[in-house]
Amino acid sequence: MIKEILKDTETRMAKATDVVRQELIRIRTGKATTTLLDSIKVDYYGTLTPLNQVGNVSVADIHTLTVTPWDKSMLDPIVKAIQAANIGLNPVKDADLIRVPIPPLNEERRRELVKLAKKFGEEGKVAIRNIRRDAIEHLKKSEKSEHLSEDDRKRGEQETQKLTDKFVKDIDTLLAHKEKEIMEV
Repeated sequence: MIKEILKDTETRMAKATDVVRQELIRIRTGKATTTLLDSIKVDYYGTLTPLNQVGNVSVADIHTLTVTPWDKSMLDPIVKAIQAANIGLNPVKDADLIRVPIPPLNEERRRELVKLAKKFGEEGKVAIRNIRRDAIEHLKKSEKSEHLSEDDRKRGEQETQKLTDKFVKDIDTLLAHKEKEIMEV
């Protein structure tokens, strides 16, 4: 019973950490990465479709992304979608592809992005603590209803705390790496 609770707890904590990782990937650092455009949806013949499903998104160089649509009639809708996403990027049509220059970040914007990253990290830590609380409550209920010994419950709580510490440390590591990446000029 304890192993099942711990396994479920570890799975849920790993998912919470992955959510933080995905949020941090979306934060712009002044370098071109294809994930900057992952959240953009394009009106593809009346259906909102992810940008990477209507064209090829690639990194041309450290400060430029390119989008090559599979259907040349999609050039204008893609440009409009990138502009409408309001992420500070200004796409430029160039023959049969779209160039998206990534402007350098100023100091103030870098600090704002670090604050945003820390906010995502704190939300992830809160989620992990909530998962820990749920696991401990589950252990206590198991002790009462299924005649789990107090020693087993306490061992389960210690293991839950070890998992919590591990995943909080993982999030701190992700945050430190992202902060360094954002503040790098």
